[in-house]
Amino acid sequence: MFTYKTIIPIVLVSLASADAALAQDDYGLGREATDKEIAGWNIDVPPSGEGLPDGSGSVSDGKLVYQSQCQSCHGADGQSGQMDRLVGGKGSLASDTPVKTVGSYWPYATTLYDYIHRAMPFHSPQSLSADQTYAVTAYVLHLNGIVEEDTTLDASSLPNIQMPNRDGFIRPDPRPDVNAEACMSDCRSGG
Repeated sequence: MFTYKTIIPIVLVSLASADAALAQDDYGLGREATDKEIAGWNIDVPPSGEGLPDGSGSVSDGKLVYQSQCQSCHGADGQSGQMDRLVGGKGSLASDTPVKTVGSYWPYATTLYDYIHRAMPFHSPQSLSADQTYAVTAYVLHLNGIVEEDTTLDASSLPNIQMPNRDGFIRPDPRPDVNAEACMSDCRSGG
């Protein structure tokens, strides 16, 4: 039977052991990730387009991929499916019923590529090739009237697309929690 007299020493020993473990640089767990492993998860694409892969895709190729991979969720026109609308909503953001779509809300075309590449199609994310992803990106941008029908996108052209709502966001972000810098070394001493 444990009493407070026997529990307190156990807790103190446990705390001392935990403190000693925290003081060590190496916990004896895990290993350093390989470059190949890092490359496998480091697939995000920022507004600058850094990290976009080689390849290209046209609006006409994107229409074919869209019809086979996207239409069942987003509708033939990008706005009549059961899932999120991709098209429309221009001029609606300041209204009582804003329609947030790729064409009305998204500030960067690279974000569209990034999202399609990482999360679509819904039933099989990351299954599209770079060429297919560029093509679907081009097609969705075309449906929104942002690029012409003869457009072909690649790593150099995609970041240059000016989205309609590119300047619709507050910069810098005034929230205090989004501007903190991550500590990358000697964090326990506050350095």
